[in-house]
Amino acid sequence: MISMSETAEKLKLQLSGLSAKERAEIAYFLINSLDEDIDDNLETAWDTELNQRLEDIKRKTAICELSSQVFSELRDKYS
Repeated sequence: MISMSETAEKLKLQLSGLSAKERAEIAYFLINSLDEDIDDNLETAWDTELNQRLEDIKRKTAICELSSQVFSELRDKYS
């Protein structure tokens, strides 16, 4: 496991004292900062995939699973 730097640990401590709204704003900023090099082709591919899934749902051809089952399987797999 990678250890956090002393600076990161201090930031975590300071950030934990902020309001939920302030922490959400910082989380949004940090997540967006990771997406600096967005691949337009990847974005288009995801749009295509999501549209296809939506059409499958509308045509009632989508295979659906309960979210509780999906999350349970993911917990089992990654725990």
